[in-house]
Amino acid sequence: MSRTPQHTLRIPRVVRLALRAAVPLVGVGLSLAAPAAAFADPGAAVYLAANSLPVVIANLQAWVMGILAAIATLFLVLAGVYWATAGGDPSQVEKAKLALRNALLGYGLAVLAPILLQVVRGIVGG
Repeated sequence: MSRTPQHTLRIPRVVRLALRAAVPLVGVGLSLAAPAAAFADPGAAVYLAANSLPVVIANLQAWVMGILAAIATLFLVLAGVYWATAGGDPSQVEKAKLALRNALLGYGLAVLAPILLQVVRGIVGG
């Protein structure tokens, strides 16, 4: 008894990748096409800005300071790890010094963020 080869449909890799990207995008597009899905209440008015400009700038200031402090803390921890694991290697010590400098720069920017946002507030008239 002879075996017959099974014929399978081979889809090219490019087509598979395109379908992987297209299917979720089509789903999102269809859900956003209907106002009920996009706004959850098509009859109500949609307000785009709930806060005044000074409130938005104050919120932005808090976010910027928090993000800069978090990134600076991450660099400070990395600097400590690099320095502790350097073992006398000059390139690792230099890497640790660079991370420490970046941490100090981040903390400096976090401290200066209110001043920079005050300048922006003065420019836009808020």
